Amino acid sequence: MGKMGRPRLSAVQKADLWQRWKQGQSLSEIGRALGKHAGSIHGLVSSNGGFIPPVRQRARWALTLAEREEISRGLATVCSIRQIAATLGRAPSTISREIHRHGGAPGYRASVADGRAWERARRPKLCRLATNPMLQRMVASKLALEWSPEQIAGWLKREFPAQDTMQISHETIYRSLFIQARGVLKKELLRPLRSRRMMRRAKRASTASQPRGQIIDGISIRDRPADVEDRAIPGHWEGDLIAGSKITHIATLVERQSRFTMLVKVPGKDTASVVTALSQQIRRLPSALRRSLTWDRGMELAQHKRLTIATNVQVYFCDPQSPWQRGTNENTNRLLRQYFSKGTDLSRYSQADLDRVALRLNQRPRKTLGFQTPAAILGVGVAHTG
Repeated sequence: MGKMGRPRLSAVQKADLWQRWKQGQSLSEIGRALGKHAGSIHGLVSSNGGFIPPVRQRARWALTLAEREEISRGLATVCSIRQIAATLGRAPSTISREIHRHGGAPGYRASVADGRAWERARRPKLCRLATNPMLQRMVASKLALEWSPEQIAGWLKREFPAQDTMQISHETIYRSLFIQARGVLKKELLRPLRSRRMMRRAKRASTASQPRGQIIDGISIRDRPADVEDRAIPGHWEGDLIAGSKITHIATLVERQSRFTMLVKVPGKDTASVVTALSQQIRRLPSALRRSLTWDRGMELAQHKRLTIATNVQVYFCDPQSPWQRGTNENTNRLLRQYFSKGTDLSRYSQADLDRVALRLNQRPRKTLGFQTPAAILGVGVAHTG
């Protein structure tokens, strides 16, 4: 199967990503803006627990590049360490350590020394939970009792008012939970959190502009024509999304009469991405096979009117929590798990890969079709309606 290479983001793109995350944009929205898959954005954001990385700055007492260049010039003119220190207004011991760390007087180079110092400063500082085992055990025990990080932080402040070492902010607790690389609090302690989130979200993150649970002007499955129900003619489809790891999805379309299956690569679960991908796939079908599409209540088809305009396919929606109303599609999705097991990163598969899987399924005889293949049944159906 073809694989997508890991997308690389420039420093400017990463800064843009975190700014959008801070503004409350979804992973799909950020992915579209940066031209990357939502799963790739999720990987980068989740690795940092959803927390925006602080902008790196030099400590105010650290030597600057200009000072290091002055040290280099002083060494070149055989100035003493005390003379160089006096020129810079620094302690002689500071200058001595700097020269010793970076090759001694003969090998000292300002730019090299500055680069090494910047890299050495990247070493993360251990948080209080990592250096205080008693505090770590206490926080873990309260999390296990389903206390929120804010409740724990507030309780510690009241319980140990005079002991700074036994106090910690709720944000630090969240960081230790969401950033597992810290190795402080076990991932299992995420389960009791009431939010059930796996990473921190911005306070202003909102789905107000993305209505959920209600499809605007959606036509109910109960208003579907009788010829859809009895599978009398081809061209009526059922659709859904198969979910994988890292917020990746594949759209599945199954023709009701023949059980013919089409798989569609979608760049994200947002309605714009799904409707665009479905429209492109459906437009490749002959007009006789473009009659209707039945979908569940997922908001990935909120723009169903745009799909109908683009393809001339009428969309019908199932009742809430009624997957059996798309039984053909549900059964097909179970068959597809043979090829796309749960927990698989579905972004690895190209459209050509998906087409090969669909072809294999369509050339497999089915008991419900009298052991004919979906491909053969669809071909006969089209001939009869042509």
